[in-house]
Amino acid sequence: MNVKNDRLVMYLHGGSGNHGCEAIVNSTCHMIEDIPKLLVTNSEKEDRYYSLEPLCDILQERKIAEHFFAHVWYYVWRLVFQDPESFMRYRFRDVLKKNLAPLYVSVGGDMYCYELSRKEAIVANSAFNRAGAKTVLWGCSLEPDLLKEPEVVADMKRYALITPRESITAQALQEAGVTDNVKLYPDPAFSLQPETISLPAGFQEGNTVGINISPMIVRNETTEGITLSNYKKLMDYILQTTDSSVALIPHVMWNYNDDRLTLAELYQDYRENGRVILFEDMSCQKLKYIISRCRFFVGARTHATIAAYSSMVPTLVVGYSVKARGIARDLFGTEEHYVLPVQTLSEPEELAKAYIWITEREEQIRGRLERIMPDYCKKAAEAGAELAGLWRELHRA
Repeated sequence: MNVKNDRLVMYLHGGSGNHGCEAIVNSTCHMIEDIPKLLVTNSEKEDRYYSLEPLCDILQERKIAEHFFAHVWYYVWRLVFQDPESFMRYRFRDVLKKNLAPLYVSVGGDMYCYELSRKEAIVANSAFNRAGAKTVLWGCSLEPDLLKEPEVVADMKRYALITPRESITAQALQEAGVTDNVKLYPDPAFSLQPETISLPAGFQEGNTVGINISPMIVRNETTEGITLSNYKKLMDYILQTTDSSVALIPHVMWNYNDDRLTLAELYQDYRENGRVILFEDMSCQKLKYIISRCRFFVGARTHATIAAYSSMVPTLVVGYSVKARGIARDLFGTEEHYVLPVQTLSEPEELAKAYIWITEREEQIRGRLERIMPDYCKKAAEAGAELAGLWRELHRA
């Protein structure tokens, strides 16, 4: 495939099987509809299957592990010449030729939250900058302690633009001396448009509790089995004390990190209950529609909770990172009561108690979301104008 040099290139996209990744790219594409866009992806098949193919051109990145001789050659080269960027030059060779695009946008918002992907993001940014490209870190979150590392601070300063999606990250960047290229905007997915679908029998619009759980939060628990115990106690409370339905909603479907596996385990004890619905895989826009029809939402995946917040659904986040804390703080002034850190769970009833706190303040929370969310979503969409302006400036240069 010949890559034209007038496109905005999005990279470090893991694939739409993570519907948060899909939501970021989908909403970003709609923000900048009049700009030619190319998505370089780790999973072309996933992106063509869900919602992205009509919105941008899609290019499969090169996978060095699938090509034995290339893998050996680049491994030896990296070892001998101490050149960690060599793998990235292979991976992104189709967009790292001399005929560079005006702008490269890293759309993996939480790449810096995990050690392995952080190293990948740093090396990729260095490789693009060394080739003479301008880069953007889009809709990101970073743990404040990470910005005490000189390598990370130096990497942040290489970006032409950084758009942190919550104020904890923005403040940490400022305190680290990264200020000139930073502009705070809500996560792009706050502006994602839902796609209407038919809801199944048993789903009560406006009286269903949406529930999302992920293998990742289970891996972050400090007491073995405590996360599933808390979710089961929550479901027991809902089913025994209210007439609400429960919708089990996955948001990531990757083989090594599949919400459906954890939800299926949760579903086993309730499969005969007509008020409990287990949803299957579908696009981010359809999942957002399901979430938007719920009365409450309890979720672990960041973009599942963003779908709920932006639909004015009172939400409890079962979180473990700066993403959850920062977004809740920006929306409510505090993360207390709105985010339950999975690492702190020690008793089976803690999630149910936190959920009850939310339900007792249902109208107050929904009212606040109804007041602030239109402007908040508009602000998220305005990030597109920032991105488009930078692209046009570089395109004309």
